[in-house]
Amino acid sequence: MPYNTRQRQAVLHCLEERPEEALSACEIAETLRQDQCPVGLATVYRQLERLEKTGRVHRIDTGEGALYQFCVHGGARACFLLRCEHCGRMVHLDCSHLEELCRHLAADHRFRMDPRRTILTGLCSACDGEEVPYGTA
Repeated sequence: MPYNTRQRQAVLHCLEERPEEALSACEIAETLRQDQCPVGLATVYRQLERLEKTGRVHRIDTGEGALYQFCVHGGARACFLLRCEHCGRMVHLDCSHLEELCRHLAADHRFRMDPRRTILTGLCSACDGEEVPYGTA
């Protein structure tokens, strides 16, 4: 197995072990270092880019940089991300109703949405019952 493939597998495995977390490339590199599998930061970014292209990983752009999360659907279908604005939890959603929304936006509003880069925000079921003032997460 080529060295590059081992590195890609190490990066993917790091994200697979934490499917509800979105991690920065630095966090991934540090986790791999702690697991006795040191991979340079530039290599981590390269592998993340390749994994994103195959649909195995979501790239989540934030105001401070990018975060990466394992895609539980394996890239077979386009899925949406749901982000809890209170606890920050990210959940992958594969729902045909959202596919209908994409078709509607394209047909009626001439807007093509990229579901893999779309994040819907709200409250997860764990945070829904808590007293959280809207917009304070």
